Amino acid sequence: MAMNSTAVVVARDAASIGKHVTVQGWVRTRRDSKGGFSFIELNDGSCLKNLQVIADGNLPNYQSEILKLAPGCSVSIEGDIVKSGGGGQATEMKAASITVHGWADPELYPLQKKHHTLEKLREWAHLRPRTNTIGAVLRVRNRITRSIHDFFQDEGFLYVQTPIITASDCEGAGSMFHVTTKDPMFRVTSKNLDKVIDPEAPDFFGKPTYLTVSGQLEGEILASALGKIYTFGPTFRAENSNTTRHLSEFWMIEPEAAFFDLTANMDLAERFLKRIVKDAMTHCADDLAFFAEHVEKSLPEVLKNVAEKPFQRVTYTDAVNILLQSKQTFEYPVQWGIDLQTEHERYLTEQHFKSPVIVTDYPKAIKAFYMRQNDDGKTVRAMDILVPRIGEIIGGSQREERLDVLTARMKEMKLNEKDYWWYLDLRRFGTVPHSGFGLGLERMVQFVTGMGNIRDVIPFPRAPGSAEF
Repeated sequence: MAMNSTAVVVARDAASIGKHVTVQGWVRTRRDSKGGFSFIELNDGSCLKNLQVIADGNLPNYQSEILKLAPGCSVSIEGDIVKSGGGGQATEMKAASITVHGWADPELYPLQKKHHTLEKLREWAHLRPRTNTIGAVLRVRNRITRSIHDFFQDEGFLYVQTPIITASDCEGAGSMFHVTTKDPMFRVTSKNLDKVIDPEAPDFFGKPTYLTVSGQLEGEILASALGKIYTFGPTFRAENSNTTRHLSEFWMIEPEAAFFDLTANMDLAERFLKRIVKDAMTHCADDLAFFAEHVEKSLPEVLKNVAEKPFQRVTYTDAVNILLQSKQTFEYPVQWGIDLQTEHERYLTEQHFKSPVIVTDYPKAIKAFYMRQNDDGKTVRAMDILVPRIGEIIGGSQREERLDVLTARMKEMKLNEKDYWWYLDLRRFGTVPHSGFGLGLERMVQFVTGMGNIRDVIPFPRAPGSAEF
């Protein structure tokens, strides 16, 4: 049934008073008055708050349908937007007609008006977007996604797409999902001999292939021709990490810019984070107020801190010295040469600097092969941006553009040059200084909303042992 409908977010605006509209959505609650009419709270996902609808007992289907409406039922309601007689809302709706599209048995519908833990809601990923919390998360996620594209387009970056199936391991860590057409569970029987695949035959692509862990290396190809590019797509990690900060499938934003050194890279990343946070504060005020009330009390202060304060910049060596001199007891002991843990990163941002921090010049032994080596021979031009509560939120570097240094580093890390022949060609033919970074969308959403578990900021989380929906 086609009809022009008005979103709840528009119907709740005082500017809509006097308009005759149709709203469509799902019933949150219904309460009946002794005066012979009912109040229906309707939500369509366009905003946090519901639209109050007054359904008069004279409506032709009042007894047969309206008095049976329960949470989860879907309806179309036609009527007039009027000034609300109650507090907390500018408008309400006087229904002229109500059409019921789908019923929800209150004995079976899980999302009744009671508290459900976020852990329980993960079992109902097909229904949880209808809750206040997950609905608000997804609206903020949408705003962040838009801000990402707006920012890079405004900065003159081209949006490009890099492969999801790849033959290269960008990070050199080996935690990748193997892509194959061969069924490891296939068993030969007399009935399926015609389907037997020669085990010696090459696989679909003729070489081992994987789901990408990063589009960076391909992004460098495109930046070497187009100047400034960014990718935004799904990435995959086959790490057996059951933590509140890791997913097996997540979305990554990766800009890459030719003729950018590490300082230009840091400046870009700082502007980028500030833009996302400011846009969320401007366009998602109701949702962020909800998170501040129900999820993380300090959220307004933390977001304002990021939006307004200059990011502090410190070398890895100085950061380690700060941690050693802090007299703090850390679960993971601090010493030069280790990768900083979340507890170290949070101390730097929340207690020492009390602001976001950019840590630079990490030991080369703990960083990837493609990062540009410093003259000291021990460190590389890497950068990590740390924020309160989350720790690292952006990781990036200036890339190694010198062919001889890059090949020496690859030999040191026992990487086969033949696997990266095209990557080395970029250094043979018109090499340039260039830099980039990566931001995980889910970790950014987690930071902006204050949500404690990264599995609650993506519609359908993928983690070890979990691939429902």
